[in-house]
Amino acid sequence: MTSKDRELWIAFLAIVLITLGYLLVVMALGSVPAASEFFGHTLGIVGFLLMLCTETLYSLRKRSRSAKWGRMSSWLQFHIFTGLVGPYLVLLHSAWKFNGLAGVVMLLTVIIVLSGFMGRYIYTAVPRSADGIELEAGELERQVQEADAKLQSYLSASPQALQSLSERLAAADRSASEASLIFGRGFQEWGLRWAWWKARRKLDTTARRQAGQLEKLLSRQRSLKRQLASLAMTRRLMGLWHSIHIPIGMALFTAAFIHILAALYYATLLH
Repeated sequence: MTSKDRELWIAFLAIVLITLGYLLVVMALGSVPAASEFFGHTLGIVGFLLMLCTETLYSLRKRSRSAKWGRMSSWLQFHIFTGLVGPYLVLLHSAWKFNGLAGVVMLLTVIIVLSGFMGRYIYTAVPRSADGIELEAGELERQVQEADAKLQSYLSASPQALQSLSERLAAADRSASEASLIFGRGFQEWGLRWAWWKARRKLDTTARRQAGQLEKLLSRQRSLKRQLASLAMTRRLMGLWHSIHIPIGMALFTAAFIHILAALYYATLLH
């Protein structure tokens, strides 16, 4: 588990534990808990509160950059966690019935979760500081120069085999277009890792031990240069994504509030 995707693994673990608890309740009751029953209501309330946290807390923190209550990156991880676990609880609350307004809410929930995954992917392509603040082109160029200097310093004291390997792997990453640097970076990374693995097998024992540091330096250099090359397009895509994601989120919560008020009216006030 890497720090970049820690929140996804924690959310996955939480969903597995919730699923096990849900299955125990199903076995105890002998049927799927209805949305109108106590357990179903509890799932819906907790899920909705988590989704409300997803919609509000990260946005509030992002608008308060002078605040001292936690890093932006930590709030983003919490945002992603609640944005996955909350909708899953709402799905369980539905008792697998998607009629009427409840069906519309569930459809919008699925769309917003899928949109969130896309947003996270684009977000990770935007260069940021450790605190999650976007880096400007000048700062990014300075970091690229530092990475280049460290790499050249390391290669100057390395055997010829490592220098040749560095040149081959660097050349393999130069032909990518701006769009592929954003949407195809996962495939590029796997391709480069595969090429690295094959090349390292041909090295002798001593060079293979030294290759680990070279791999880290090349990865850092590649990541920074990729971010610099795709900086403008990534920010345009992030702006476009926000213009789609936010209205869908507003529609989702409008429909959810209407659904909650209708449920309270028909299930409580009319009895």
